[in-house]
Amino acid sequence: MAFHIVLVEPEIPANTGNISRTCAATGTYLHLVRPLGFSTDDKTLKRAGLDYWHSVKLEYHDSFDEVKHKYPEARFFYATTKADKSYADFEFRDGDFFVFGKETAGLPKDIIESNQETCMRIPISDDVRSLNLSNSAAIILYEGLRQLQFNGLS
Repeated sequence: MAFHIVLVEPEIPANTGNISRTCAATGTYLHLVRPLGFSTDDKTLKRAGLDYWHSVKLEYHDSFDEVKHKYPEARFFYATTKADKSYADFEFRDGDFFVFGKETAGLPKDIIESNQETCMRIPISDDVRSLNLSNSAAIILYEGLRQLQFNGLS
């Protein structure tokens, strides 16, 4: 098994490309939920992922509900600046899903409100609104990997 990163309506191709490279390097699945704010043929997307696209376990979905329906037994954790708990407050398991919203708006309000118990934030200064999406995904993913003692990674 492996972790899963879900990007709900990502807008910036370089962020998705960077996340795809992190997924390739860690054996993590990447789920892209449409609509995407870019073409998957975008040069910036491919440049950010470099030549690792063939190693990315990639799935496209037409809605977040489609992801939840396809993986009904999965545990989902939602990254948002509106959460009360830090990502470090959770114990992750192999196969968990980490869900991130679009760069300009974050996750939809209904997703946050219906999943408060598994919403998590990355602690940051009050002077900054949020971290870059690809940095946030890497921080949370690597915490999950650390908790599993980087099983399978060298």
